[in-house]
Amino acid sequence: MTVPVLRTLAALRMETRAWHAAGETIGVVPTMGALHDGHLSLVAAAKASCDRVVVTIFVNPKQFNKASDLDTYPRTEEDDARKLARFDVDAVYAPDVSQIYPEGFCTNVSVTGMTDVLCGAHRPGHFDGVATVVTKLFTQTSADKAFFGEKDFQQLMVVQRMARDLDISVDVIGCPTIREEDGLAMSSRNLLLSDRARTMAPRMHDIMQEAAAALAEGEAFDPLQAKALRQLTAAGFIDVDYFELRSCATLSLLDRASEPARLFAAGWLAGVRLIDNIDVPVAR
Repeated sequence: MTVPVLRTLAALRMETRAWHAAGETIGVVPTMGALHDGHLSLVAAAKASCDRVVVTIFVNPKQFNKASDLDTYPRTEEDDARKLARFDVDAVYAPDVSQIYPEGFCTNVSVTGMTDVLCGAHRPGHFDGVATVVTKLFTQTSADKAFFGEKDFQQLMVVQRMARDLDISVDVIGCPTIREEDGLAMSSRNLLLSDRARTMAPRMHDIMQEAAAALAEGEAFDPLQAKALRQLTAAGFIDVDYFELRSCATLSLLDRASEPARLFAAGWLAGVRLIDNIDVPVAR
């Protein structure tokens, strides 16, 4: 079976209007392609709860800080379509830039408060690009439900806040991070890792788990953070953007696991930026 690939907004709306007219619910899985099992788990979740499922593939230029990063981002549309055919999705929406940002486009969606920390602090404007494109994709697909991975937990929170604040009638659902057998969080960027870097990459998750276990026992975060930074450097992460404990509700910094929290990490390994986050139980 082949999946219909829609290139224009007009073609997409012809489908979605018919589905809604028939009383069917629409789920959307926004992606930038280079699909892996993490993306496919979101597709499975959408299929389980919606009558129709649209997967979007659009490498969004507005969320890249460096032109070189945009140029080297993996693009594997044919392979992506083959993977999606197994899930019997109803459409792939793969627009070109003109369908998302037509000539004269001058609107920016910005979510303040939770976008100036973590990845937002190191990638200025990134979350404006995310919020803008996701707003467009929500309105273009007329989705009832949208599915995002918790691997990008800050992004999930930003999108949920944006949808609430703008009264977009879509239920934004977070789904668990999918990992490789060695613990590495699945990411399209993993394709850019050299063989040697790929063997080193899982150390980030190992170090995070060790710190999370200590936090759950009531230990203070500052010494654990200092230890983790040393361990990450020793593991080959030359530049560590952050290793932080933050509230699940507000993303505010915490010095102990005194409330539901997550541990966030980001670092550069052999020229590839990897991020991860894990849940931290409230300390006993």
